[in-house]
Amino acid sequence: MERPHTSSHPAALSPDTLAVSAGRPARTPGAAVNPAVVLSSTYVSQGEPVAGEHLYARSGTPTWEPFEEALAALERAGHAAAGRDVDGPPAVVLASGMAAIAAVLALVPVGGRVVVPRHAYQVTLVLLRELAERGALTVDLVDVADTEAVAAAVRGGGDVPPAAMLWLESPTNPMLEVADLPALVAAAHEVATLVAVDNTFATPLGQRPLALGADLVVHSVTKYLAGHSDVVLGAVVTDDPALHARVVAHRTNHGAIAGPFEVWLALRGLRTLALRVERSQRSAAELARRLAAHPAVVEVRHPSLPDDPGHARATAQMDGYGSILGVRPVGGAAGADAFVAAVRLWVPATSLGGVESTLERRRRFATESLTVPEDLVRMSVGIEDVDDLWADLGTALDAALQVARGTV
Repeated sequence: MERPHTSSHPAALSPDTLAVSAGRPARTPGAAVNPAVVLSSTYVSQGEPVAGEHLYARSGTPTWEPFEEALAALERAGHAAAGRDVDGPPAVVLASGMAAIAAVLALVPVGGRVVVPRHAYQVTLVLLRELAERGALTVDLVDVADTEAVAAAVRGGGDVPPAAMLWLESPTNPMLEVADLPALVAAAHEVATLVAVDNTFATPLGQRPLALGADLVVHSVTKYLAGHSDVVLGAVVTDDPALHARVVAHRTNHGAIAGPFEVWLALRGLRTLALRVERSQRSAAELARRLAAHPAVVEVRHPSLPDDPGHARATAQMDGYGSILGVRPVGGAAGADAFVAAVRLWVPATSLGGVESTLERRRRFATESLTVPEDLVRMSVGIEDVDDLWADLGTALDAALQVARGTV
């Protein structure tokens, strides 16, 4: 069945261009520049269904496909272009980031072992613990920056079989550790271990894990891809047709489907991804530099800093350092709480990747990893003027300093 919108783009096009051009309708006279929102739960159909035919909105809608094509282009995925018979783009949009994560973890066979960073998105870790408690799988937590230790955990040995899946975040949430993705992917594939990478923090503009050998890429579309803190969506991207089919089947059979209007909004947000990421990354690096020199700051985590443990790896394998900072103000947890409470421009909120700058003390959640410092504030830098953001942080740092001095 011929699809009405474009799905292939020259490899020479930059990701910045693909964010704008991919997933557009076909160029016919009088056609719309943007794809339409199709609000229908079912479609006219009779006789034996054919590949690509729309039947029922739980199994596919015309509104999903332009976004899926655009994201696949950004991640440089293209199993259909490689001559393999696959129905639909290599990207699969789902109801939320956690729906995407659950769909990928469902690929692990019963009793299989998952190796995962000890610092990762807290709800990913919560879901893994829940699955482990039910006996569905086993979990090994690792320091993702220790490449040899991660590779050893993946290989297993003795009575421990190789891991069924290596789950990676790089940079990690919220500690911003950077994994050696090429080395870990190679080590995993030596023992036939699937590799899934949550690429939410880096975005496809910062790194493309499929090009580094990963089997699956996961996104919380809610964050940078949509970019405006107004939708909840997730996505999985893979170049493997068999894995693609299993993720699509999981979405269909578990009902983890995205609303058409939300996907349309996400595609509209995706069009400005390059501009937003360029601005926020530049501001994040500048704020990291200023914070590192401030007397009211104990530690700053950001791969742009030359003395950051992940700086060399990020420089080698990423196209940018990201827009997330980890900051520990003076005064411990109380100082961090005062820091968050004092801001007026930054928004105290739990999400990230929007046009607005947000921050929160991560250990306020009981489910956060206990190895995350109690005073760590995760900061998501938006697109506001960097000097305005810095002025607001100055007031917040003064509040933390007062706590540290015992004057409040």
